[in-house]
Amino acid sequence: MNTTEAELAVKRVNARTRGTRRSLAVIGKETAAGYLFMAPSLVLFAVFLFYPLAKSVYLSMYLTDPRGRVAMFVGLDNFISLFRADAFWNSLLVTLKFTAFTVPTGLLAALLLAALTFGRLRGMRAFRFIFSLPVALSVSTSSVIWSMLYHPTTGTLNYFLSKLGIAPVQWLTDPAWALVSVSIMTIWMNSGFSYIVLLSGLQGIADDIFDSARIDGAGPFRSFVQILVPLVSPTLFFLCVISVMSAFQSFGQMNILTKGGPAGSTEVFVYSIYKEAFINYQFGTGSALALVLFAFILLLTLLQFRLGERKVHYH
Repeated sequence: MNTTEAELAVKRVNARTRGTRRSLAVIGKETAAGYLFMAPSLVLFAVFLFYPLAKSVYLSMYLTDPRGRVAMFVGLDNFISLFRADAFWNSLLVTLKFTAFTVPTGLLAALLLAALTFGRLRGMRAFRFIFSLPVALSVSTSSVIWSMLYHPTTGTLNYFLSKLGIAPVQWLTDPAWALVSVSIMTIWMNSGFSYIVLLSGLQGIADDIFDSARIDGAGPFRSFVQILVPLVSPTLFFLCVISVMSAFQSFGQMNILTKGGPAGSTEVFVYSIYKEAFINYQFGTGSALALVLFAFILLLTLLQFRLGERKVHYH
């Protein structure tokens, strides 16, 4: 290699080095800009998510005095006492029942309503507006509306039952009916969001698919089961995951309608946390309950992804 070729080789190496440094500088600037844009969200997560989680872990290992102040380190004793308490298992069982009542029924009802109204027939917009209305109401507003419907003497539901010659039902004071009544209200309250999401998923399906099915002689039921449900399965899976999370975190409707009663029949997990921490001022056991709830939700979510995602048809 002569002097000229060596100089050219050195120049190429220097050019590559400069290009690499320039690329690294650009990547560094883009990374810094990305973290800068993420900073407000990270601050909010740190203040409202990470710090409360760390504080819950800390408090779960302590006993607190009647004013809620840390009094004594007990390690894992709070968790051990929880698992030995009948109230813990009752709240877990009530939460599982509530989830079983609300999630499948709510998804099926929203899917049927979306399937009936996603067509382009005249008047469908009015029905879509009506079925979407619950999404605009808060938990407290919905609970107040249904508390009037469930009223034992002046409620609308018992009025219609009396017209049919059926004895009035103690919707919120009978242990056999209280959880069912709260579940019905929750299904209605959550139906608006599920309906909107499923309707959006159905409207994304090409009309050619249904036209081909009709040409092949498929009726409405067969089209619904064999075409519509598989195509909308990713949306159903998404709604199933967030609905289970929402059911395990339900609190407002129980607090307003039943206060966890009668006889603990509607005392779901979150209401037990609220009662332990903010009524009994036992922040240690309340934090332990919150961590157990977090573990249950995480486990159920992982199980749903492990078992349910296999049946999802992505298209």
